Amino acid sequence: MPKKILVIDDEPKIVEICCDYLRSAGFDVIAAGDGAEGLRLVRREKPDLVVLDLMLPGMDGLDVCRALRKESNVPVIMLTARVEETDKLIGLELGADDYITKPFSPRELVARVRVVLRRVSGDPSGDVIRVGNVTLDRTRYEVSLPDRAVSLTPTEFEILATLMSQPGRIFSRAQLLNAVHGVAFESYERAIDSHIRNLRRKLEPDEGGPRYIITVHGIGYKFEALQEP
Repeated sequence: MPKKILVIDDEPKIVEICCDYLRSAGFDVIAAGDGAEGLRLVRREKPDLVVLDLMLPGMDGLDVCRALRKESNVPVIMLTARVEETDKLIGLELGADDYITKPFSPRELVARVRVVLRRVSGDPSGDVIRVGNVTLDRTRYEVSLPDRAVSLTPTEFEILATLMSQPGRIFSRAQLLNAVHGVAFESYERAIDSHIRNLRRKLEPDEGGPRYIITVHGIGYKFEALQEP
């Protein structure tokens, strides 16, 4: 069964191009012209991925992404005509998995959709990783602590899996970006910092004094194999 993609954009020409290329690539595609309609379709159609424009009338893309993350971990690729890095980082901090700056190549959109969906499907190698009190199961797409399950977006999951795969190893931001995207694309390395903040918020008992995901200043991040007392 083909994966279902929801495109939320108020520009008919953009929607038409996105839908045409995604359908030609074998995806089932639905579309919405504003944020409220997009949220209704997410709830009704249960898409496998959402392509979300940042500049929407009324409820903008950031508001839609914020609402989505309260009820779903569906992967989100954000489209933005804004060039400010801050806007892109805000979207990533809200839980977007990737972004594309307009104008963009529709072939690049298809490539990014495929990359994100591959992350969601998981990698069968190293099915279960246990480091300290954290357990990551690739086949079930689950992360858990002794007292609770941890809900992650696909990008957060892949970053955590990369860090946990080699406890104590320091990964640069560029290495984490490559692990997430498979290729560099145009993503900023600072985007990794946004995802790390989200991971710490969900995983760490104290964000101010992280015990799992450790910053190595000037280099990157590592995962520590620490046990809770």
